[in-house]
Amino acid sequence: MSVDAGLELTEFRTVLGRFASGVVVVTTRDATGAPQGFTASSFCSVSLDPPLVLVCLAETANSYAAFSAADGCAISILAEDQGDVARRFATKGGDKFAEGAFVPLANGSLGVEEALGVLECGIRQRHRAGDHVILVAEVTSLRAAAGDPMIYFGGGFHGLGPGGG
Repeated sequence: MSVDAGLELTEFRTVLGRFASGVVVVTTRDATGAPQGFTASSFCSVSLDPPLVLVCLAETANSYAAFSAADGCAISILAEDQGDVARRFATKGGDKFAEGAFVPLANGSLGVEEALGVLECGIRQRHRAGDHVILVAEVTSLRAAAGDPMIYFGGGFHGLGPGGG
């Protein structure tokens, strides 16, 4: 955080943590064909025509190089009972794909099985923004399922709770 901004980084993170958002896992394949992925709460729709979405990825993420070169990706919208998946893909190191079920997609990416939604996308633009890159992707295929979403709030993963859905 810039010293000129007069903001404390910890306070900035705390205030932003007061904004509840959904949770997604984004996957692709690297140049060797190995699956790569990360958890994100910075995801939103951009346009209906064409159907565009965006997701933000930290430059320090292990999968950064793979997403910097990838043509496509999958975005899986997590259900409230998929906290283990969210935590695994949010953690550096380890084989994120060793546990859990994944659905192979036409573009080579993997969708999270039993996710509330899976968007198969072509990556159209990349924009540097501070210590992140904004990936703008065009949705080419999708599927939806019933259930309640996982929410990221206050630095943790949560469900909506009783009667919340």
